[in-house]
Amino acid sequence: MRYPKLRELKEAIKALIKGPYTSKFPYQAHEPYERFRGRPYFHEEDCTGCTACAEVCPTTAIEVEDKVSGGKAKRRLTVHWDICICCGQCELNCLTGKGITLSREFAYATTESKSELKQEIDKEFVTCECCGEPVVPYDQYAWVAKRLGPLCFSNSSLMLFYLKLLGLAFRSKPSTRKKTEVLRQDRIGILCPRCRREAVLKS
Repeated sequence: MRYPKLRELKEAIKALIKGPYTSKFPYQAHEPYERFRGRPYFHEEDCTGCTACAEVCPTTAIEVEDKVSGGKAKRRLTVHWDICICCGQCELNCLTGKGITLSREFAYATTESKSELKQEIDKEFVTCECCGEPVVPYDQYAWVAKRLGPLCFSNSSLMLFYLKLLGLAFRSKPSTRKKTEVLRQDRIGILCPRCRREAVLKS
């Protein structure tokens, strides 16, 4: 007859006194540890819409869609929880560090359809003053301008945007010339790369 090892006896006695190590989930809510990587969430006030999170996502769980309608451009960011592997790359590479963060939620079970397992946020675009094409999300431009501080005055588009943000510059009355026509004086304005190249060549 083989006798149990002392270590096994010790573990058995400890289990009788302290109870089982496993939690009583799902009958009692399980509280993961502090650094647990769970369901990611966008934080609209901190997200700039730069799409860095979508670029580094290994499973393409973050979808980016740019829409132009009624003269306004918007970027929609969608995180699909059903294909997310909670790797944390989105949080690690976020421009602000707070735009998208991983929560400690791990229970994805739902009675709704699979399409409900997602979160969407919209970001408004800054548009080109000549052609009307979207340039960059408004929040991203504002973040860059504030981050650079006085250095933003080295770029005319960024300088004008920052002055408008502070309420120190106002848009002049619309001219009667064609919207797609780019002139030399348009260099001092918020332009897309194509219109800026044309304005620089004309100067």
